[in-house]
Amino acid sequence: MVEEMINLGDVGINVRHSLDDNPVVVLLHFSGGNLNMWEGIIPQFEKEYSIIAPDFRGHGKSDKPLTGYHIDDMANDIILLLQHLNIEYCHIIGSSMGAEVGLSIAATHPSLVRSLICEGALYNEFGEYGLFNGTEEEIVHRKEVLKVQLTERNERVFNTKEEYIEEERAKLAQQGIWNEYFAAFFDNNLQQMTTGSFTYCYLNRVRTDYIQKYWDVKFEQYYKKVQCPILFLPSKEEWENEKIRRSIDTFASLLNTYEIERVENAVHAYVWMQLPITVGEVAKIFISKYDDK
Repeated sequence: MVEEMINLGDVGINVRHSLDDNPVVVLLHFSGGNLNMWEGIIPQFEKEYSIIAPDFRGHGKSDKPLTGYHIDDMANDIILLLQHLNIEYCHIIGSSMGAEVGLSIAATHPSLVRSLICEGALYNEFGEYGLFNGTEEEIVHRKEVLKVQLTERNERVFNTKEEYIEEERAKLAQQGIWNEYFAAFFDNNLQQMTTGSFTYCYLNRVRTDYIQKYWDVKFEQYYKKVQCPILFLPSKEEWENEKIRRSIDTFASLLNTYEIERVENAVHAYVWMQLPITVGEVAKIFISKYDDK
């Protein structure tokens, strides 16, 4: 596979790809992630599919402009990237924010997306299909509280990458899910500063801009426009949440074709590294139904 920076005009997007005559699968990572989260997934697909795995703007090795972190902005980046690579149609696997971006692409460019896997975009943050529902005044107040919390988040600094990786390893080992795929992901999740120390590739200003715009997204407006089949992949925690189950049922009712698959003990976003063989097989079976081979 080739990894390169592609200039899309106002932003440079780092992307790993392997393009041939096979159907295309686009892998879209979660908020705060990078393309290396797919290390355990790519080998399952690359013999039968062309692969495109980008770092979103503000993430990984891609440019980090001051603005452009609405899911529609990031979707436009991916659309331009696909046009640059002369891709006429594709399948999309999206994790968390990646699912949100994939949903935006499918809603605005229905002929481009043959199938979409949503391990994310399962519920809104606020409102009838959100985690928090209340009066307009209550929602405004809740947002103000969350804004304060966003400003209080520290931009962590590490002396070495190893220090950071060990901290993350200890947390995930305690949960019983640490493996080699997490190591590859975290090894690419920091950027070096001029001081020689390291901080996150996902800067606080990027995270804050994305989250505040996400609060006002209503996913039902996107699902109404989608024409391709969708596979919903809720995590264990999401499936056990009655509010989220209700929103999934509502979003699914807006679609012509959908499936809901549960991967046992799946952790949101991390499942692609946690259980890559299991979730990869689920994704491959779904995509194969619509790849026109």
